[in-house]
Parts: sequence; structure tokens; C-alpha cells
Amino acid sequence: MSHHQHHDVLVVGGGNAGISLAAKLRRDGCHDVALVEPSPVHHYRPMLSFVAAGTARLADLRRPQSQAMPAGCRWYASRVTAVDPARSTVELADGETLTYGDLVVCPGSEVDWDALPGSREAVATPAASTSYLPEHAEQTWTMLSSLTAGTAVFVISDQHVPCSPVALKPLLMAADHWRTVGTLGAIDIELVVEGTHLVDHARADQELRAAAEGYGVHLRTSTTVDRIDPAQQVLHLRSLEGTSEVRYDALYLAPPHRAPSWIAASDLSSESSAGFVAVDPLTLQHRTHPRVWGLGDAADLDTLPSGGALRKQAPVVAHNIAARRTGRPMRHYSGYSIAPVTTSRSRLLLAEFDRHGRPEPTLRFPDLARPRRSTLVFDRYVEPQVYWRRLLRGHVS
Repeated sequence: MSHHQHHDVLVVGGGNAGISLAAKLRRDGCHDVALVEPSPVHHYRPMLSFVAAGTARLADLRRPQSQAMPAGCRWYASRVTAVDPARSTVELADGETLTYGDLVVCPGSEVDWDALPGSREAVATPAASTSYLPEHAEQTWTMLSSLTAGTAVFVISDQHVPCSPVALKPLLMAADHWRTVGTLGAIDIELVVEGTHLVDHARADQELRAAAEGYGVHLRTSTTVDRIDPAQQVLHLRSLEGTSEVRYDALYLAPPHRAPSWIAASDLSSESSAGFVAVDPLTLQHRTHPRVWGLGDAADLDTLPSGGALRKQAPVVAHNIAARRTGRPMRHYSGYSIAPVTTSRSRLLLAEFDRHGRPEPTLRFPDLARPRRSTLVFDRYVEPQVYWRRLLRGHVS
């Protein structure tokens, strides 16, 4: 006979979203919070782009998951296989069934290899890589730093890539490296972007385009990669002008992402949410299941998914879970997101904006959308400490 373990709040996903929210709930006095996360290792994911640019190591961003877990939180080290929101049950891969008062769904998104034919085969070769998977991040820098001549192609998909502008970090830092060692003139750099701009912030977009141009990058916007031929090292592109082919010697991918398939199978997505959790983008409450909440990369929030966005999302969810129970007014999430992007190996800009692309700076002064040395030092060295010591402990605004 199966024994159902019940929890007041059950959080699915032990990344930045789940841990910071669970810690915040505990801090706010919620006594029974449980968390489901299969991975034994916690990654500080924003640093993967620095690993791909050779200025950090994988060891710098990994900790045992047990160290990241909030005190007093029950941890289920298993995978979710199904949710039944009508019966308030969650099925785990190890056969356990959990029930809940409120359910928070934030398992993150995953690389969707099938959306880009040939991509999985390509990154299995030394000529292509991505920093979106920890196991490939160090190889990205090996590939980029060993290139002395030829064509380097950087591809940024528009399909749910977590903090996609950050994919420009390996490009602009590699270009700076190639300039320093004297090989930049022998390398053709192609940047293929599926969207219309590099970041949804007019000033920052200008700065990044100028930085790319300064390194001689050939930028193609509104361009989709239809498929990759890893044997020939050829990309088949499609744009408004038609189709074309580009050969590569080194290929960096910010690949399409998708939500875990159990979300759609569990009636947690909608026709318009493309398999992602269908929440009200203001309250983060599920559109049809009022005791289900979504945040982070797996939720359909109509804004750029990013780690910085979670600083604003977690407090909204924590407040609204309590507000729903007591009938208090709910808080709203503006769609705030942030993209920290290096323009060289020594400078970085911070683009902060809402879901309409309007600037939403945390500080009025200094203007952080201008590349600065101090901001790079903050992003690379201070922010990780803030993450481990404060954000994961529930100190979110």
C-alpha cells in the first residue's frame, strides 16, 4: 500500500529559483517546505559563460546540492514523472507519491536538441560546443582558444534560451583574446541571431553591436539555423533573404530550450505556453490551478528568463502563496530581467529591463548599461558570493 507524504508547500526544482524561494518561505515562517531535485550537484549557472571564456573553472561554480539546501527543508533526491493538479499529487521516479497544499513548479528548462537537427551530433565533435551544459563549458574555451585561423560561428537561438544575451560573453571575450594574441585578423567571426536584436534594451543593444563591430564580427539578425551538418561542418541558414550555407571551424551554440515534458503531460501548460508552465505573468499563479505556481526558466512569463529575474520573482511567489490563503491582495511581477554581458575581457555592462523592453535599473547612478571594469569584477567575483551566501539563503528583495 502506498504511503502519501504530505507537505504544506512542495517545490519542484533545486536550482536558483527553487532554493531561493524555499529559503524565503522558511524565513517567512512556513514550517513545512519540501523540495524535489534529482541532481546531487548545484551549479551557479551564470558563471558557465566565464568558464567558456577561460576566466573561471567548473569547480568555481559547483557545490554539493546538500550545501545549497535550506535548513529545515525536506529534500527528495528524485525526478518528478507526473503531477495531477486535480488531486494535488506529485509522482516521483523512485515510486513515491507526494501531496501538497501549494505546489511551486520551477525545474528549469533543458536543451532541446531535436529543435535543431544535427546539434547534438555537432557538439559531440571538437569543432562545436555550448556553455549551456556544464559538461561542455570547459571544452568551449579549449575550442575557442586553440583556433588561430578560419571561421568561428556563434549561434543564438530565440527559443527560450535562458538569458540569451549572455551567450555573447564567450564571443566578445574570445575576440578580445584573439586580438591580444594577434590572430583576430585571421579569424572570420559570424554571429547568427534568431531575434531582431542582441538584447531587449536599446542602449545596451547599441553598446553590444558597437563592441561586436569593433572586433570585425559579421552580424546576421532574424536568421535561423535550419540544420547543422557536423561531418561537413556546415550550417544551413534561413533568413528573410532566403537560404544560405556557412562553413565553420569552431561553432558555439546557445541552443533552443524546452520545459520538461511532464509539464505538458500534467495539464500544467496551455495551448499558448508552448509546453511551459501556464501562469499569470503578473502574479505567477497558474491560470487554471490556483494552488500551483510557476517561476524561473520553466514558466511562461513573457520576459527574458534570467537568474537576476528570480530575485524579483521569488518574493512575489512567496507573498502570493500566503495572500491566496488569507485573501490579501497579491503582488505583481513587472517582468524585470537582467543581462550581464562582457564587451571585452575587462569590461561588462548590465542591461536591466521589464517585459516591454523598458529600462528598469536597480540603481539610478552609475549607469550600468555602459561597459565598466568595476561591473565585470562585481559580476565575476562578488555576485557568486552574494548568490551562495544571501540569495540561496532566502535574502531576496
